[in-house]
Amino acid sequence: MPRGSKSKEQRERSRHIPQAEATTKPFYQRITKDKVRRFMMGTKDREGFLKQFSVYALLICIGFIYLYPILHMISSSLMTLDDLLDSSIKWLPSSFNLENFRQAAASMDFWRALWQSVVLAGVPTICNLLSCSVIGYGLARFDFPGKKIVMAVIILSFVLPSQITMIPTYVLYSNLGIQNTIWAFVLPALFGQGFNAPIFILIFWQFFRQIPKVLIEASRIDGAGYFKSFYKVALPSAAPAFITVALFSFVWYWNESYLTELYVHGIYGDSSWTTLVIQLDNFSDNYSSYQQTATNAATNLNESINMAGTLLSILPLMILYFVLQRHFVESIDRTGITGE
Repeated sequence: MPRGSKSKEQRERSRHIPQAEATTKPFYQRITKDKVRRFMMGTKDREGFLKQFSVYALLICIGFIYLYPILHMISSSLMTLDDLLDSSIKWLPSSFNLENFRQAAASMDFWRALWQSVVLAGVPTICNLLSCSVIGYGLARFDFPGKKIVMAVIILSFVLPSQITMIPTYVLYSNLGIQNTIWAFVLPALFGQGFNAPIFILIFWQFFRQIPKVLIEASRIDGAGYFKSFYKVALPSAAPAFITVALFSFVWYWNESYLTELYVHGIYGDSSWTTLVIQLDNFSDNYSSYQQTATNAATNLNESINMAGTLLSILPLMILYFVLQRHFVESIDRTGITGE
């Protein structure tokens, strides 16, 4: 064999020596600056550790801000009076006291108030869906003189504070004879004037604009009229918008206490209508009346009973959102309510 030449086995052995040495190196010696940078900052295909850590830390902090009052309310509502006075008990009560919920529900007349709350929030919500969808479709699909003026009036009516129109509206409802009745909520919603109806009209307007015009034109060629095109083509594809409007409208009607007392509850008249939110506003007076008429000895009003009444008033909305959460998030994503 000539000097300086290597056999085939020697060449193969020398080729694998660097790889073998690389694999036998300790872990900290195999880490390079490029690997650290890709791990921390990420690549085009994968997010880095710093970004993921920042996003999750921010979400946890924001979530804690919202969850802390609810967790405190649940914990306090289950405590006895001794647990409230015991400084060593912070979160977990010594025993779960469900008597607080029974007394709070009895003082609020829970089941009657719950039923009336559902009616007062549900019926105007259905009316909002009917009227706002028709108005939004008309503004999205038809061009007519003064359309821009109508859009400007709708936006202005949303920006205008409700306190400005409160007294004229009260006088109008009194003259129509619908004061202290559910019609004070139903009739305005039927004509597109319900709570925050302008934003619902804009939601439907934006959604119906996204439907291709060729679908509407094809239905018109097939002999469908305006109403049939709206009913057969536009409405089936508008489910996300309906879910968004229904949930927002129901929650806003449910949480509205001042206007409900002014127009429906009968604060200046006689009416049998009430809601859980109104009962919560008058919780102290209601509990005092319950305590005087209770057959068994009711405890004095304390923080636990107050928290139990508050939890009962928001529990239906929490259950509603838990059931419709997935559909609600999808509808928000498809309708594009992002301020853009």
